[in-house]
Amino acid sequence: MYKRVENEVEKAMFHFIWMTAWKEKGFEFEFSQDVLERYVVITPELKHVGSIEFKSYDPLRSKVNDIAPFYNHDLVRNAPSKVAEVDKVALLPEYRGKYIDELLTAAVHFAALGGYDTYVSLLEPIFYRALRITFKVPMTKVGKEVYYKGGTVIPVLFHMNEMVSNLDRYTWLSKQYKEDARSAYTEYSDSV
Repeated sequence: MYKRVENEVEKAMFHFIWMTAWKEKGFEFEFSQDVLERYVVITPELKHVGSIEFKSYDPLRSKVNDIAPFYNHDLVRNAPSKVAEVDKVALLPEYRGKYIDELLTAAVHFAALGGYDTYVSLLEPIFYRALRITFKVPMTKVGKEVYYKGGTVIPVLFHMNEMVSNLDRYTWLSKQYKEDARSAYTEYSDSV
């Protein structure tokens, strides 16, 4: 399951997870400003094993624009208030492959809850391939692979509106939370 980080213990677990993964991969640590929300993935045995962070995106000021021209893409340019940045997507090494669906479901849930149509992100090439081939996540490469803070990354736009609007297409969505994501989208749609 996944849950929103709500206290200092969960925040410490969140930081432990992504920092463990970053250290293993050789990435430099970078602590975020303008955090919108953080989530952790928790196993049935109540072990914290995954992290995902959502940050404000500013077409003029976000550092991610230094890596790729996200601000030039129509989805970003036409609706910048509906764009968020995804960062610190990580699973502890021994849990990789088992809980990607929970991380992705958290991303769908947050998009539905916050009304975000698009996410910008930098992905490790192997993770990018898994999302594209295995999970069929709708996304667009925004630039070529680049070396950034200790590793190669691919700049991508996630088409969250497509996923939120078509939950039944994505069988990997966490069954336990699929209804939460659907409810959040319904609540958002009703309020617009």
